[in-house]
Amino acid sequence: MDLIRQHAVGLSAEDLNRAAVQGLVNALAPKVRLASTNSPNDSEAGASLAETTLFDGRIAYLRITSVTAGLAKAITTTRDQLNATNKVAGFVLDLRYADGTDYQAATDIADLFISKGLPLLNWGKGIVSSHDKTNAISGPVAVLVNGQTSGAAEALAAMVREANAGLVLGSRTAGNALVMEDFPLKDGEHLLIGSVPVTLAGGAALPAQGVKPDIEVTVSAEAERAYYGHPFLTATNAAATASAKGSAATNAPRALFNEAELVREHRAGESPNEQTAKRVPEPVAPSVNDPVLGRALDLLKGLAWMIQNNP
Repeated sequence: MDLIRQHAVGLSAEDLNRAAVQGLVNALAPKVRLASTNSPNDSEAGASLAETTLFDGRIAYLRITSVTAGLAKAITTTRDQLNATNKVAGFVLDLRYADGTDYQAATDIADLFISKGLPLLNWGKGIVSSHDKTNAISGPVAVLVNGQTSGAAEALAAMVREANAGLVLGSRTAGNALVMEDFPLKDGEHLLIGSVPVTLAGGAALPAQGVKPDIEVTVSAEAERAYYGHPFLTATNAAATASAKGSAATNAPRALFNEAELVREHRAGESPNEQTAKRVPEPVAPSVNDPVLGRALDLLKGLAWMIQNNP
């Protein structure tokens, strides 16, 4: 600071102070931020539910990018739509890279998976509880988290686990579940500082070191980012992925045929090459190579089988 102040040309004391504060805000985000730079709109629930997929026809996968108001309603609508055609046996809530500051929205989402009234969370407004209900989302739940799961998304993962509604898989979260205190500035902007930790029903604060998963799955940051949204990738970088795609043609599934087809083709006088060309290979379902998601799917399928066979 002293060297810049002494030697930089064309910088006023005001310029230097503003740059220093902006640098601090950027370095300490999201625990400290200017309200005017909070680009995500917490009311955009539609954009927050980024993807819905059914794995194995029974496991619903919901990729959430931000915990926002109205997201609980979007999840309920999605559940009803899926159950209209498939009996969903389990849910994956993918909160990797998800954020949010709406702790009421996080509580509303957790409430969907809890059938009875339980104290859940306190973010400075007293303990908020779930509600008794007969239409709670049933079936086992897996919540996926990583080091960039932040704020209200961390609180959601912790509530689901605390209520015994599901298990958390992945790596430690960011540790940014804080109540933001608003400080107005002279220029009309507002500085938000995370001053009070969010606490679970028992009074334990969500740790500054982040929420520790029940099942830790170790994967490099680069690989996890590559797999995120592309769970069937067979490689973690562009070169390896291109190589895998190139080899896919040489590893194509062989055409399967039975004795009746052989007899029919022989009578038709077709050559072996003509016969092979006409056969349609049986489709082979791609395998999930995302280590975190794959672990969650295996877990949910096992739990769903146990529930089905041990009513």
